[in-house]
Amino acid sequence: MAAISTDSGFIVWGIDQTAYGPVELPALVSWVKDERVTADTWIYAAQNSSWQKAADVPELQMFFQSKPHGASSGASAMTTPRGVDPRALRRVKILASMTDGQLERFAGFVEVEEVPQWSVVVKQGDPGDSMYFILEGELRARINVADRETILATLGAGDFFGDISLFDHGPRSADVVANSDSLLVKISAPGFEKLAKEAPDIATPLLRAVGRTLSARIRTDNKRYGDSVKFSQAAG
Repeated sequence: MAAISTDSGFIVWGIDQTAYGPVELPALVSWVKDERVTADTWIYAAQNSSWQKAADVPELQMFFQSKPHGASSGASAMTTPRGVDPRALRRVKILASMTDGQLERFAGFVEVEEVPQWSVVVKQGDPGDSMYFILEGELRARINVADRETILATLGAGDFFGDISLFDHGPRSADVVANSDSLLVKISAPGFEKLAKEAPDIATPLLRAVGRTLSARIRTDNKRYGDSVKFSQAAG
């Protein structure tokens, strides 16, 4: 196979001898989950300018080394922080700028949780003291009003939630429920305090990234509220 010129992402060499892509990591992960990409599928990584089998691509190794979700026997290889390939954390958007060394150190402060489909990860009103990063799967944030579910957001690989409770330990503002089997990384308040003391070079950029995301959410909510007020005034 000849080298393919692309600035970013991955190229997949299909069984029909056709190159597909470039695609970004979240899309590639979904192809692995759908078994469109197997361990022996050839992948071109623009970052390394090289072809590798999918099982040898660092960002995908966790999917071929661990047992499938729902396996009933044996311990999963993904149940401890040491079981996570730190480079897999790079798919989380606010961690993507960290070096491999920083990700490896960060992995020592977090916990891994495998969440079955339909499980409630956090419950509205419960006290919270942890933040979650999504490595795999899909979840929804919801609130129940008059026994009716209102979906606030759908979250996928690369997203995070629970950041406010990490800092104020206040009640959760919504339920978060797994739409599918999901793989999460959790950092607790004590874990973050330890991170801040022992690795401020990691905690500081993480805080900045969370702050930027929160600012974007607030701006979006303010605009939505402003638009709603303008619509109400025009309708009145």
